[in-house]
Amino acid sequence: MGLFEKKEKPEEEVLTAEDIKEIAPLYEKVILALKQVYDPEIPVNIYDLGLIYELNIRKSREVYIKMTFTAPNCPMADEVMMDVKQGVEDVPGVTGCEIELVFEPAWDQSMLSDEARVILGYDIDFDDDESGVQQ
Repeated sequence: MGLFEKKEKPEEEVLTAEDIKEIAPLYEKVILALKQVYDPEIPVNIYDLGLIYELNIRKSREVYIKMTFTAPNCPMADEVMMDVKQGVEDVPGVTGCEIELVFEPAWDQSMLSDEARVILGYDIDFDDDESGVQQ
């Protein structure tokens, strides 16, 4: 199986309160790592772009990420996914990173963080026309 081929999603683990307490600090560190990864064509990190649909950390400290791209034919997809995998696996305490690439639901501008909207010149509040572009 290739590096990014779709695998069956692992069965859900039941985490105890103690597990959550131990794993919680890793979430912040993984998110910081994801914020260091950029699509070379867009001046916003993939986390604030809203490309990360799901982020789970298992008891084994393996990270599972479900992500997408702004378009299915993104020419930099392999490079960006390699950067995600490497960046997450470099976080101290993380034992591995599994990435599932999905295109449902399709990405749209409503998934942008407020910070990304400002960087890209969108109004933070959507107007009635839902374009998000500041008039």
